[in-house]
Amino acid sequence: MTTFWSLWIIVITVGTLVGCAVILTWCAKDKMGVEEGADMGHEYDGIRELNNPLPKWWTYLFVGTFIFAAIYLALYPGLGNYKGLLGWQSSDQTVRTVAESKASIEASQQKKQLDQYAKELDDADAYFGEAFQRLAYKDGSLRPIPEIAEDEEAIKVGQRLFLQNCSQCHGSDARGQKGFPNLTDDAWLYGGEPEAIVRTIMEGRIGQMPGWKDALGEDGVREVVSYTLSLSGRSVNAREAEAGKARFVVCAACHGTDGKGNPAVGAPDLTDRVWLFGDSRADVTETVMNGRSGVMPAWKDILGEDKVQLVSAYVWSLSNSDNK
Repeated sequence: MTTFWSLWIIVITVGTLVGCAVILTWCAKDKMGVEEGADMGHEYDGIRELNNPLPKWWTYLFVGTFIFAAIYLALYPGLGNYKGLLGWQSSDQTVRTVAESKASIEASQQKKQLDQYAKELDDADAYFGEAFQRLAYKDGSLRPIPEIAEDEEAIKVGQRLFLQNCSQCHGSDARGQKGFPNLTDDAWLYGGEPEAIVRTIMEGRIGQMPGWKDALGEDGVREVVSYTLSLSGRSVNAREAEAGKARFVVCAACHGTDGKGNPAVGAPDLTDRVWLFGDSRADVTETVMNGRSGVMPAWKDILGEDKVQLVSAYVWSLSNSDNK
């Protein structure tokens, strides 16, 4: 936080407390010059105003809030860049990468610093760590994904981990959205085998498709789009599709000559009706002309091997319910 904004917060916070204290002091003194309890000559809705002081209990309670505020602001951060006497912080706000965050958390835990986030992670590991290990491992080795998928408790834990970490992109129902794959069908860019799913979650994926507008031109793009749409049974201009078939050779390197894709490089199958970035002609044209890119982060350093195994089992179970 810059010095300006730090001072801004300090002035507003302290100014508000001082202002309230001044008002309380002013209201606690009799400035009317009349006897206590005397009628002030005002009446509203049958209620007469009398010259009575503020209730003592109310005044003392208000004074107590000032004392509490002073102690709190001295012990904890709240006044701009002031760190507080206890050195408490919600989390380390200086980190910029996962590696820095992990190192900061470990340092805080080892030094017993008052880092709330690090403490909660430490408590969670102590409370849940054994449960994760028990569900993910058997006889010292990771349990096979299909075996975990048959464990009702493990699947429930995997679902909760999915909701916490994966649903932001893939949705709470795992059906995805435009640009983010549906995990409940059988269309897998990098393969739907248990090992492939584990690797995807552990190491992440980077998908890149180049744009072809410069190489093909507008007419070439239109013809390739027509041919591509025809692969999934769409009704298109037959002449354009035939011309696009000859141009499709530039696409075949990744998608294969039959257009069925290649899981090794994450190239999608173009013969089904699953379209990651939209199935309209405009969407497909945009894809061919300008290309697409997508990144899924690696979760091995965030979740760890045991949690990844549980999430993988849950994801695998979504499209393999008949195998459970």
